[in-house]
Amino acid sequence: MPVQTTRLLVLLLLALLVACNYTQKIRDGRTAFDRKQYSVATGLLQKEYNKAKTRLEKGKIAYLMGLSYKELGKSDASIQWFRTAYDNQAGLDALREYAFALKQAEQYEEAMGAFKDLGIEIGSPYEYRREIVACENALGWKQTKTKEYVVEPLPFNSPVADYAPALFKDNQLVFTSDRKNSTGEDTYNWTGNAFSDLYIADASGSVVSGFSETLNTTDNEGTAVFNDNQSEVYFTRCYGGKKEDAYCKILLSEIKNGAWLPARPLDLLEGENLNYGQPAISADGKRLYFSCNHPEGWGGYDIWVSTRTAEGWGKGELMSRSINTPGNEKFPSVDGDTLYFSSDHHIGMGGLDIFRTYKMNNGSWAPAYNLKLPVNSGGDDFGFIIDRNANLGKDVLLKGYFSSNRPGGAGSDDIYRFEKRIPPPAPPVDSTKLKALVYKMILDGFVVEKIFEQPGNPNSRVLGRKPLPGSKVDIRFGKEKKTVTVGEDGLFTLELNENTDYNFLASAENYLNNKAAFSTKGIGKDPENPVQRFEVEIVLDRIYLDQEIRLENIYYDYDKWDIRNDAKPTLDALTETLRLNPLIRIQLSSHTDCRGGEGYNEQLSQRRAQSAVDYLITKGIDASRLSARGYGESQLEINCLCARCTEEEHQANRRTTFKILE
Repeated sequence: MPVQTTRLLVLLLLALLVACNYTQKIRDGRTAFDRKQYSVATGLLQKEYNKAKTRLEKGKIAYLMGLSYKELGKSDASIQWFRTAYDNQAGLDALREYAFALKQAEQYEEAMGAFKDLGIEIGSPYEYRREIVACENALGWKQTKTKEYVVEPLPFNSPVADYAPALFKDNQLVFTSDRKNSTGEDTYNWTGNAFSDLYIADASGSVVSGFSETLNTTDNEGTAVFNDNQSEVYFTRCYGGKKEDAYCKILLSEIKNGAWLPARPLDLLEGENLNYGQPAISADGKRLYFSCNHPEGWGGYDIWVSTRTAEGWGKGELMSRSINTPGNEKFPSVDGDTLYFSSDHHIGMGGLDIFRTYKMNNGSWAPAYNLKLPVNSGGDDFGFIIDRNANLGKDVLLKGYFSSNRPGGAGSDDIYRFEKRIPPPAPPVDSTKLKALVYKMILDGFVVEKIFEQPGNPNSRVLGRKPLPGSKVDIRFGKEKKTVTVGEDGLFTLELNENTDYNFLASAENYLNNKAAFSTKGIGKDPENPVQRFEVEIVLDRIYLDQEIRLENIYYDYDKWDIRNDAKPTLDALTETLRLNPLIRIQLSSHTDCRGGEGYNEQLSQRRAQSAVDYLITKGIDASRLSARGYGESQLEINCLCARCTEEEHQANRRTTFKILE
């Protein structure tokens, strides 16, 4: 998946970072950039660029300039600097940023050219084919003369982030913002702004105030929604202990005697280290929709729904593939039987686009429909809500609000008002043609392998993916099973049955087996789109015998060797790989940095490696397939002078790896 903007991560409130100390004087552009002081960085970087003597140096500085202007929301400047960076040997990162910046600026023809160049650069046109299709579609939508919607920004928008409006009493909106007067004195390190709070404003005015001193804390709060009689509020808060990573949870507060009670977190899914966000509640108060990055989802963030019982909110259920994709689906909102949400994977115009689906008579969900221009843009568009209490003028069907970081606003994310107008009469529908429609669901499956920056080095950066021809795919659905072999394009195509779960196991010689799944449960039929196409991708890893491969995100506390909670997802993924490949045997290895005595480091690393092995055994992996080896400091990845190693170099040397022995 392409990396979304830093702003998107802010919207999701994914992680609290320790506040930076900004009192030290900034003397160079890189430091200003690293400290998120982008307006300072651009001035310093410009001076450094003018003094740079080599193309390579100019390229690195230009790339930072592009990223800084991207964070400042200055699209034209970011495009110019990313192009300059690429022309000065800044490489694929600059070209990729340039392509996506063009797309978000709605310069679609130029973006298509850049995406094609990217495919050529990495040796795989496959990687960016979806982006090219999206650009082609967006060009067509821009040429459509009839627009259903009219939009305008609200008067209380500010230069910082204002987003995720929620309807409140007396024509008021409660929204999320990181304005300077947010609770607490610390700065949120990701944005350089304040931590986010909930604010309230009249929808037609410009006066803004904090929503609740009880609910707003020194943590990040946001994306609120109220039940029908406004006696409950559901919202997101991101928090963690001093030595713990912060995670975002959905909290519930109730009103009593006119005041909001302290909020309590909801337990909506099984699992640890999850990020929840953007709750939405049905009018009857019985269903709570939300976004979560649960590993049992379809990929990225998915939309889930919890049902309320006499005992409280039940465990969330994953919504259908009409809605969720391998990308990110977020910001659900409910209007009767219609669900609105945002996605960066359904074909759209840029970043997040707003989509609509509705529940059909048989309980399934209709295919997602892109709201197109002017609701959607090349930027991030999200937080779409309908105001059923609004006064509708002549020829107006709906009124409501949404958020966007499109150009032309007050800055960063802004809140917009929309009106949906009555469209011109549609041509009469021939009922005989409707009866003759043949509905189909087609799945395009791709088997691919990773493209490494350093060919043959699985620890180097992944540049993209390319088809793996000749791979075999075992397909199971119901009581049936079939095997297909993919062609040169890595593709297999399957016509799907209704209400069926599909499981895929892909294999290729000298590669590790991997699996994928797809379900047609909950996917409805759409007369306007009788043939629906979906995609599934299966990535196979090449087998590198007796070669260490780094396991990411496995860290240990100082002088400890027990497996921390944040390491379990990586080891769980390794467990699944071993289950899918029952004939392989591996060695788990642990390495320390150069600090400490050799004997102590060797003993500590052996205990850490054994802890990882023991964890896999508790997950059902046969001990005979596993061995542990602690290397201490004997195999440093970065062989720097120990007293002068940076903390980053020490961290690179502290690593856990595995290698396939046979």
